[in-house]
Amino acid sequence: MNLDELDGRIGEGWGGLSPNGCHVNVVLARRGSPTAAAAISMFAHPAPGHSPVLCCVGETQPDYEPIWPPTLMMNKTTATTEQIETMTWGPGQLGIGQAVLDAVADGVIEASGDLIVLVAIWLDARADDETAVRLAARAAVRRAIGMCVEGRDPAAAARLVTERDGLRNPFYSGR
Repeated sequence: MNLDELDGRIGEGWGGLSPNGCHVNVVLARRGSPTAAAAISMFAHPAPGHSPVLCCVGETQPDYEPIWPPTLMMNKTTATTEQIETMTWGPGQLGIGQAVLDAVADGVIEASGDLIVLVAIWLDARADDETAVRLAARAAVRRAIGMCVEGRDPAAAARLVTERDGLRNPFYSGR
């Protein structure tokens, strides 16, 4: 699939279990496209408690290396405590980076500077297990990138249409 076909593709994924699970939204963008410009503009307009980050890995700051393709992450959970900051920019960022590299290793995307991966990550503010968060982020992002590239399962989409009147949401307690 060429970059023009990938530009603007959207995916989502869940990984792990509460309180150490996570939810992500992923958008793929071709460098120079309006999609990429919109994604990159988040660096110029951060909101309080939400910091855009170019995903990097490494043991110490002088050794940090950016994930390739360039991967921008933004936290969906407002960073109001040191705990959620640590979980987001530590194991959350590492899991995102590993998932992007998994997608490259699997041949789903290429390690190119012409593709930009945007990841918005939600973590439960009660998250307390770094390894579980890293694994959850890795699984969620890899699943979301797969959805971006391969599309949504048509049977799953059709099932939702059929079951639309009985659908539930964990944040809705009504009937």
